[in-house]
Amino acid sequence: MNIENAQKVVDEWIKNHGVRYFDELTNMVQLTEEVGEVARIIARRYGEQSEKESDKHKDLGEELADVLFVVLCLANQTGVDLQESFNKKLDIKTKRDHDRHHNNKKLK
Repeated sequence: MNIENAQKVVDEWIKNHGVRYFDELTNMVQLTEEVGEVARIIARRYGEQSEKESDKHKDLGEELADVLFVVLCLANQTGVDLQESFNKKLDIKTKRDHDRHHNNKKLK
């Protein structure tokens, strides 16, 4: 599934199951909350903090999918074609960062 299709799937889900989109501010707060859940898993599972027993069953993929879902909601409700935006950003990053990263001694 590409990003354009994912935006359509989320829009259909909202229409069929969600009644309507939450307002943009609510979705922004929800996105922040979901990113926080991802950060907690990463910090405790891969960082130096110990992982609490209650967090050991949490699925990182599921939490990342929550972030993606809310990002797609925000794109839909603000009229952003995320596929087009992502393609542009990837092109910019490719042109800007190719040599920079290859010349970065810290990455070798």
